[in-house]
Amino acid sequence: MTDILIVEDNKELAGLLCDFLRAENYTVSVADTGEKALSLYEKYGAKLIVLDIMLPGIDGFSVCKKIREQSNTPIIIVSAKTDKADKLSGLTLGADDYIEKPYDIDIMLAKIQGIFKRRYAQDELIDGDIRINRVNRTAYKNDKPLELTAKEFDLLLLLIENKGKSLTKDYIFNQIWGSDSFSEQQTLTVHIKWLREKIEEDQKKPQRILTVWGVGYKYEGI
Repeated sequence: MTDILIVEDNKELAGLLCDFLRAENYTVSVADTGEKALSLYEKYGAKLIVLDIMLPGIDGFSVCKKIREQSNTPIIIVSAKTDKADKLSGLTLGADDYIEKPYDIDIMLAKIQGIFKRRYAQDELIDGDIRINRVNRTAYKNDKPLELTAKEFDLLLLLIENKGKSLTKDYIFNQIWGSDSFSEQQTLTVHIKWLREKIEEDQKKPQRILTVWGVGYKYEGI
């Protein structure tokens, strides 16, 4: 998974921010249109998105909305639009921050580092009786170790990090296996079954990992 996806049609600005972030050891992808941004996100994911509003084709607001429909990935909107209505539109759609152009690159870095620290630096993720340690890659239910394979662990972590969100099968498979082959997606179905066997009280009537028909899966917890 890419650390940061920059969506910016100003090549000079995108290149400057990209170089600056790579110097800080972040992995970075760049898209200059909304369509390319959605394609890159679907294929490779991202831990954070820096998203311009004024893009050719699909605008940034539409990109933000589409991404919010499937994940909780942090989004920082950047725009030359300074109207209060534009800021409210971005934040209402689910953006985590709205930065006006031109911006100070050091301020941008500080905001990115802050989001990474809050979202990803915590060693443990707790949801009800499920506890996951990201560093040790261990998981527990009612303080009893869950015997998970590497892919089962990654799958459970992805689902819980996006609790309440309906994730498409393509998105999940891309994040865990790095492919979206329809035939290979049967692997996802099998792993969901195995995971339910380990965390559900009754896997035939799952309460945590729900099937969203025609879409994929959603983690509701208990």
